[in-house]
Amino acid sequence: MEPSNLAMFWAAVVCASILIYVVLDGFDLGVGILFGTVRDEATRVAMMNAIAPVWNGNETWLVVIGASLFAAFPVAYVVFMGAFYIPLLLLLSGVIFRGIAFEFRFRTQRMRPLWDWGFFLGSAVMAFVQGAAVGGMIIGIPVSNGQYSGGTFRWLAPFPMMTGTGLVFGYALLGACWLVLKSKGALHDWARRRIPWLVAAVLVVMFTVFWATADLNPLARGNLHTRPWGLISAGIGIIALIGVVAGSRSKQDWFPFATTVLFFISAFLALGAMFWPYIIPYSITVGNAAAPDASLSFFFLGAVVILPLITVYTIQVYWIFRGKTRDVTGE
Repeated sequence: MEPSNLAMFWAAVVCASILIYVVLDGFDLGVGILFGTVRDEATRVAMMNAIAPVWNGNETWLVVIGASLFAAFPVAYVVFMGAFYIPLLLLLSGVIFRGIAFEFRFRTQRMRPLWDWGFFLGSAVMAFVQGAAVGGMIIGIPVSNGQYSGGTFRWLAPFPMMTGTGLVFGYALLGACWLVLKSKGALHDWARRRIPWLVAAVLVVMFTVFWATADLNPLARGNLHTRPWGLISAGIGIIALIGVVAGSRSKQDWFPFATTVLFFISAFLALGAMFWPYIIPYSITVGNAAAPDASLSFFFLGAVVILPLITVYTIQVYWIFRGKTRDVTGE
């Protein structure tokens, strides 16, 4: 079934929201992951200051994704919930622990180690389950009679575990580049030194995933072969990672973050080449999952008001809090 124009609009909304979420919430999750690797209190405070003005608003796009999928593609929503029910619960738990830890660690000395672990583990778990969900989609989601027909822990198969680990490294890289962009002094130098190692880890996982995908899923491999732009996107991603390392050695603090964002965009496009026209790979297409056009038209009226407001708010926040954060490390 060919998707209608309204279904294509909502598919574009979901895809754009996922990409925006990955970039924006990805760097603050990455900072949270890196947070767990340091012990110095001044450095930890500087890390949190680097994301304090924007981290909460970044998660708005996660709500947009869920609401859009529920309203516009109810069939896909049902299958996705069935396939990734436990990862979604872990994701929500990570959101809760991160939020509580972010506020509470500054209000107690005795319980601070607990909230520090909550912030680190919440960030790492959120990154891991997102990556595991991507891995589960790459190998395909079994569907029977419009319902998920796979096992409860299928998302813990070796391949999703590998993609989950890869996204943890990817978000950590994005977080390190954000710290280079926003901080100065000791934290800036510390983050800069981590970039080459994180790029190496991402490259290793990326090549392993690419090789395993070609072996595990012939349909995904075939889609890449018939859509050369997917392979071109993957190539651009590799070049972008090389640019991240080169940029980390320059004095242009914006360049590593910009090239890391380019890498994530390239990876997203490569996934699109594998998946399209499926919204639930490789069982349910966009056209088959879409709600009736009457419902999509009704939701469209809300989208043309709400989505621009969220976009303008996001841009304004980043504009207001542009520039470097104050160095609290004393160096």
